[in-house]
Amino acid sequence: MSTESLIRKSGHLAWCAMIALLLAKRDGQVASESQENVFLTRWLATALKQRRFPREVTRDIEWLLKQGRTLGSMAKLREKLDYQWSSCIGELSAQNDLFRLTYALEEAKEKRWLYRVLTDREWTGRNAVVTNASENAIYISRSSLDVIFDDDGNQINPLIARIMGNVSELDSVFDSCGWKVRRCQGETVFFQLIASGFFCKNC
Repeated sequence: MSTESLIRKSGHLAWCAMIALLLAKRDGQVASESQENVFLTRWLATALKQRRFPREVTRDIEWLLKQGRTLGSMAKLREKLDYQWSSCIGELSAQNDLFRLTYALEEAKEKRWLYRVLTDREWTGRNAVVTNASENAIYISRSSLDVIFDDDGNQINPLIARIMGNVSELDSVFDSCGWKVRRCQGETVFFQLIASGFFCKNC
């Protein structure tokens, strides 16, 4: 799937959510910011459960849903969805780090890269996933992925990935989406994924 196609699908998700909220307000179901959050959280949960949207935007839904459930009205879901819609009808560079990472990974998959998010059990230890050094593959730890973005989807911690194959090709894909692939010092398959503009004094 092309980056442009994914942007359209992400924008369509945001547009549908905003229209649903508008109709709910018109019908008197939503009259406050807290009610907005409850409505959108339930709408997103239903959309995820019923698989209303393509799997490519599942990460968008899961992230928004997590924000709504953990932050309540402070999640400002309506503002986030409005930003998502505005960003998706503009340039890719206008997207936040989370969305640009999603697009970079989808672009890699389009070029036949294997991509998987691993649980802690699959990441290390006796049950770790067996990898093939000859394949183009990128593996990311789920627990790491859960703590690298702030509430606005901007990177706050480096993301560690296990990468095999043609790293230069992957770096080119990520660079076009405003991300860098940087090898960890002294490692062969472990890399840091860094968004443009992100600064880490320990990196």
